[in-house]
Order: sequence, then structure tokens, then C-alpha cells
Amino acid sequence: MEFTEIERKFLVLSNQFKENAHEHYRIVQGFLNSDPARVVRIRLSGKEAWITVKGIGDSSGLSRFEWEKELDIREAEALLELCEPGRIEKTRYLVQFGATLFEVDEFYGENTGLVIAEAELESSDQRIDIPGWLGEEVTGQKAYYNSQLSQNPYSNWKKDQAP
Repeated sequence: MEFTEIERKFLVLSNQFKENAHEHYRIVQGFLNSDPARVVRIRLSGKEAWITVKGIGDSSGLSRFEWEKELDIREAEALLELCEPGRIEKTRYLVQFGATLFEVDEFYGENTGLVIAEAELESSDQRIDIPGWLGEEVTGQKAYYNSQLSQNPYSNWKKDQAP
């Protein structure tokens, strides 16, 4: 069983990715703990739900501990009520570009206007195909972690002080 998540994150420049999305679904998530050393997340998506524990990342921000377990939807709904203030609501689009699958998250609520693409990797040196709709890489920038967006939403960022 593997407990390491390796991923790269990018800001998205345009909605062009939607033309190539082969699937999309709504996600609501809350955090029982948003401390970067031990994030505990509850996620609901349709009729599925999970609890996820994430550890602190390596120095590059490329990989970190991740453990996940599926939950009964009623359990997840009850746990969401215990979460810290600041839920994350988003639509996730799955977009295949060459050999790379991107999960593109379009955020709502206090994070409206933020769109982030993630590519999960098999290894830290794996090459990925970069589509033209991707912008700046934000891998390892903690302000873009969902747990941090729940505490300091995108709408609170001053454009001249963005991470």
C-alpha cells in the first residue's frame, strides 16, 4: 500500500480545458484539521465520500503522505458538521492531455475566480505534457492547498500580495 502523493499544481489561464474534459463532478469538502502537518479532510462527491489524512510535504512540495478511506455518505455528512469553518466547493474536470491526466478544479464561494490544475505523478521526475491553457506552476505553494483556501480564501487575497 502506497502512502505518498506526488503531484504538480498549476494555475489555469482560460476555460479552454472544458472543451476537452471527459468528465466533471461537484465536490464539497471540509477540514477537521487544517494544520499543514496533519490535514484531515472530509470530501463528498455525488453519492461517494472519503476521509483523507495528508502530512507535511517534502521541501519541494511535490510529494507528501496521504491516506484515504471511503466513508458512508451519512457518516461524511455528520463529520462535515464538525469541520472547521470554511468549506471548499468546486467542480472537478478530468482532462486528458497527451499522456497526462489533469484534474482541474474550478472553485466557488469565497474562492470564485480560482482555477487550479493538478497532475498526479508516479515519480517525482516523471515528465508531463503541458497544455497551453496552463499558467504558472504553484506546486508547493501552501496558499493553494485546499486546507489553506478554506482558512484564507482567494477572495481575501490582495492581488499585489498573492503568493
